[in-house]
Amino acid sequence: MTGPFSYQEFTTRNIGFVTHEEQDKLRGATVFVCGTGGMGGACVFALARAGVGKLILADIDEFEISNLNRQAFAFLRTVDQHKAEATRDICLTINPELEIFVYHGDWTNHVDDAIGQSAIVVNGTDDLAASLLLYRTAKKHGKSVIDAYASPLPSIYVTRANDPAPEFRLGYPTIGTAWNNLSNEQRSEAFLSEASYVLLHSSSRHHIDLDLAGEVAAGKRSRMSFAPMVLTTGNLMAYEAINGVLGKPHGADCRGWFFNPYKGRVERPKNAIFASLLKPIVNRFLRNMMNR
Repeated sequence: MTGPFSYQEFTTRNIGFVTHEEQDKLRGATVFVCGTGGMGGACVFALARAGVGKLILADIDEFEISNLNRQAFAFLRTVDQHKAEATRDICLTINPELEIFVYHGDWTNHVDDAIGQSAIVVNGTDDLAASLLLYRTAKKHGKSVIDAYASPLPSIYVTRANDPAPEFRLGYPTIGTAWNNLSNEQRSEAFLSEASYVLLHSSSRHHIDLDLAGEVAAGKRSRMSFAPMVLTTGNLMAYEAINGVLGKPHGADCRGWFFNPYKGRVERPKNAIFASLLKPIVNRFLRNMMNR
């Protein structure tokens, strides 16, 4: 480096996409990202480079070799390191003035404080219980949550405090159940509800191996993930987080949309009446796919 770090110089090429005043807002903003692996990590990477001034990060895992195919902060040197800590350390090499607070498995004990401090919440977890806790707490604090579907296509949705959370909108069998008291059956049915929505409202089935997807839905193998999909989704999340910080309209609502890079188009939710007619067919297809 030729001289001392300068935030103004660091962010100088942002100006034009954002104004000087908006850049100051980003510098003064706090964003909570829960889950810093795939999509959450890609979102953090973009937010750090955009000049967001404070990040609260939470994760329960360490990086593994299998994460190297898609996770922004997964490198051979970070394998076996705690994900949020490794993410923090690398982010500080981008912007040493960035304030970063890290939670481990104890984040659930501090979720009220983390969400209360933050302008917006990003759900980068892939766990139903964690997601329920985030959404329920965010609603209590009047905060929006940015999320994505478990989909082969990049996707994005933004749930504001007055919007129906996914457990209501997608019909999870979790209403009235404590987030930390879920049964395996509830988890399975919630996943199927989300998978049904993805199949109904996007062309995802045309862009994935359905036999392997059936094994994932049946719990026989881990979810498939692909770097272009994960990184694109994380960047869509970052755009929405920046919109939230700057008070700009969000590009997505609580139903969200899917980006089809194979066809160069956005796929939006179908008409409610049409979707209700198709849903039984999609559910039968999903059940048959699981039983192959």
